[in-house]
Amino acid sequence: QLQLEESGGGLVQPGGSLRLSCTSSEFTLEQNAVGWFRQAPGKGREGVSCISGLGITITYAASVKGRFTISRDDAKNTVYLQMNYLRPEDTAVYYCARTSHSSSCGGSFDSWGQGTQVTVSS
Repeated sequence: QLQLEESGGGLVQPGGSLRLSCTSSEFTLEQNAVGWFRQAPGKGREGVSCISGLGITITYAASVKGRFTISRDDAKNTVYLQMNYLRPEDTAVYYCARTSHSSSCGGSFDSWGQGTQVTVSS
């Protein structure tokens, strides 16, 4: 069951930027950890970044550290993924997910969105 909604994907040239958004019309995300994941064609799902409930803890995959920034605006019930210096290898469907029973990024992600396509190409 899809309970989150992603937006902001698109086609961008290498070196460009995009900002993805993740929100929910059903749940308040403030107390939940929210993670961003991606899946490229022919590859498995990869964890990209996570922000814990209240933004206490933030984690990044090594491949995106220094280029991507995760943040949350609990007043808007939205988590963002700012992606800078995009590379062709960042091309994937990006999903957000929340931990409904935990505020920690180590919890189980059990609510997902439908995904948004990010394509980095010249």
